[in-house]
Amino acid sequence: MRLKQANREFLSGYFSTHQRGGKTLSAYSSDLAQFVEFAGKNRELRSVKGPVIERWAAHLKQQEFAPASIRRKIVVLKVFCSYWVRRGVLAESPFWRVKISFGRIQQLPRTLTEDEARALMTRARRSSAGRRNQGLAKRTLKPLAPSHSGYRNSRDLALIDLLFATGMRVGEVSSLDVKDFSAQEAMFRVRGKGGRDRLAFTVDLNTLASQHSHLENRLRIETDCPALFLNARGQRLSTQGISGVLTRLREEAGIKRHITPHMLRHTVATLLLRNGADIRVVQEFLGHASIATTQRYTHITKEHLIGVLRKHHPSLTLCS
Repeated sequence: MRLKQANREFLSGYFSTHQRGGKTLSAYSSDLAQFVEFAGKNRELRSVKGPVIERWAAHLKQQEFAPASIRRKIVVLKVFCSYWVRRGVLAESPFWRVKISFGRIQQLPRTLTEDEARALMTRARRSSAGRRNQGLAKRTLKPLAPSHSGYRNSRDLALIDLLFATGMRVGEVSSLDVKDFSAQEAMFRVRGKGGRDRLAFTVDLNTLASQHSHLENRLRIETDCPALFLNARGQRLSTQGISGVLTRLREEAGIKRHITPHMLRHTVATLLLRNGADIRVVQEFLGHASIATTQRYTHITKEHLIGVLRKHHPSLTLCS
């Protein structure tokens, strides 16, 4: 079997039996296409041996890919080879003889400061309150256009509140449907990464109030789209649309640096650990498959702890 055909059959076969998102499929397609181009599309699959993989890793280093990117591409190729071992096309994976050094990989989560988080939330609440004062909150059954500025402001507050309160990924928020929110139980059903569903709870009364307010307005919009969060055309608000909401609020709040929705997830996880939450609880809260992923945040909390100790530890004054 030629490598090009093996790649095509892998993508159609593997993703038909594994629950993966569109972004995962896109990443796998891109990474494997790079390897096929490097190794040669007419190369026999059985001729993919350790030296070929090692040369590809060296090529990626020469192209100045980041160590984390190289590791991801190698992992994708390893999944690809394992698939063909299970199918009986390869007698063994070529990776058992491969040794690759990825270099130093240290990607610490980027977080907001507490002042930045507070400024962002304050800005969103003021925008929403301003529209309520203009009469949007009147309890009427009249239909509401999704482009109405009042709906947009209540939606934006609910979005920012939800991202910070639950630590959801931006794709998880975008994929929420109206039926996924149980207002009575203050709970969201989240379709998580890798097909791992979980429940997300809102424990803050202000957050719950903003979700209720948005839901009331959302149900006044006449649309066939089941999405909880809508854009101005009455369709599902995309991940790019959510990022755009955050950018606008960030600018209005006077925050200079770029902020992404994922930074809100990083921020709440870091603050939970800093405030004493058990790491296993934070793992469940974030929907991480492995606790090793959650442990990235402990480095930041340790730095904070050391910084506080250096300022306030009693030995600093007792020994002076």
